[in-house]
Amino acid sequence: MRRMAIFQEKEIWKLVGELAIALLLRFLVTLAYVMTTSFFVKGTLLSGVQVRRLTLGLVKSPKSSFYEKYIAVVVSLQLCTAIILHDAGWLKMLAIAYFFGSFLNHNLFLAIHELSHNLAFSTPVYNRWLGIFANLPIGVPMSITFQKYHLEHHRFQGVDGIDMDVPSCTEAQFVTNTISKAIWVIFQLFFYALRPLFLKPKPPGYWEFINLAIQVALDGILLYFWGWKSFAYLILSTFVGGGMHPMAGHFISEHYVFNPEQETYSYYGPLNLMTWCVGYHNEHHDFPRIPGNQLHKVKEIAPEYYEGLDSYKSWSQVIYMYIVDRSIGPFSRMKRKLSKKSA
Repeated sequence: MRRMAIFQEKEIWKLVGELAIALLLRFLVTLAYVMTTSFFVKGTLLSGVQVRRLTLGLVKSPKSSFYEKYIAVVVSLQLCTAIILHDAGWLKMLAIAYFFGSFLNHNLFLAIHELSHNLAFSTPVYNRWLGIFANLPIGVPMSITFQKYHLEHHRFQGVDGIDMDVPSCTEAQFVTNTISKAIWVIFQLFFYALRPLFLKPKPPGYWEFINLAIQVALDGILLYFWGWKSFAYLILSTFVGGGMHPMAGHFISEHYVFNPEQETYSYYGPLNLMTWCVGYHNEHHDFPRIPGNQLHKVKEIAPEYYEGLDSYKSWSQVIYMYIVDRSIGPFSRMKRKLSKKSA
């Protein structure tokens, strides 16, 4: 009986060992699985855009003082929070940065996106000044440079070497499994910001120096009067809000191809209220001169153009799908050649 018990125990441990090995091998296979190894290729110009513009030609772009008032409140709130936290502990600072400051800074980043389209004022220079002001709590000067590259993203969407929203081949070759995709998501803001500086650097202009000077002055004032923790809070808010964070889901949801038949995707969830309705992304690309808070009207006027398209209701779910779906990665973007007419 004792020998039988020992034999049964050995058999049980053997089965446990085999099961553990099988699970480990499955996990390693999952990590080593390489998703699509080339970009989706499309024609030259976006299809259907001109038709939609004709259909919705009566939609106008209203101007109001809403932008400057709203941005002033968010900027003031975030700077006051940074000052209050000048002697806070690291854990407290990180928690507040993730659950509060990140929402404010990402909101300001998307306000800058709105201003890059000159949607607050009919005079472009006023939009630039407001963009520089909105840039202050972000901690790093980016408003003017962002406009340069973002307008090219609209005009040359997916065009290789011009649209800097598309990941580089180097990124795509290294980000090939679940772990590397998770790391890429955490640091995606760095890739988003640094990619154009390496792949398509543009000489800084007059306005970039103004943006830099004002931002450095604000950062210097914070460091001098309240110390490095106040400044660190702003940087942390920017960093965590652009990584593994619900607000940052729009970076992936907008143009990463989950359906090979569709290039751009809209999001119709509640976070639109905090992100200048950037989720209405098909509508935005069809009509970039319409303010975000009016884009829902585009869908209401012409539902036949948008209701049949794939869309999302959760940015957090998009991040999760991007990480765990072994067929999706940085190569999951549409690329096109530059047409002679566009050139």
